[in-house]
Amino acid sequence: MRIVIQRVSRASVTINQKCKAAIQQGFMILVGIEEQDTQEDADWLCKKVVNLRVFDDEQGIMNKSIQEIDGNILVISQFTLHASYKKGNRPSYIKAAKHNIAIPLYDYFCKALSTALGKEVGTGEFGAMMQVELINDGPVTICMDSKHKE
Repeated sequence: MRIVIQRVSRASVTINQKCKAAIQQGFMILVGIEEQDTQEDADWLCKKVVNLRVFDDEQGIMNKSIQEIDGNILVISQFTLHASYKKGNRPSYIKAAKHNIAIPLYDYFCKALSTALGKEVGTGEFGAMMQVELINDGPVTICMDSKHKE
């Protein structure tokens, strides 16, 4: 699994001109899932996300986790995170998991984050055409891949 975490002051996702979810301070996370990804990958990423210390403490140093600031999370499925761009100019998405693998794992990841955070996370809709708006706070953007744990 591959994720892109953006620290945001606010974020929202709109589908068919209707706001599906909106959050205030926290993380907007794009999630890409490969065929071989498992719940272990989701669990590892979930633990990293909720313990990631990128929010300012009282001295203005990035030293607090999302749990410590009572932050929010918005999770958006993003199969294009697994685009292969090495050959030609049109990306290939062959590495991205098919719906039968990706949807259950996406749902699992979102539920695991909700449990770890102690509140519901906002989500997009898997496979839908979405408009995502955010104010990246910092900017702080971090990429993680469960295949690169070391």
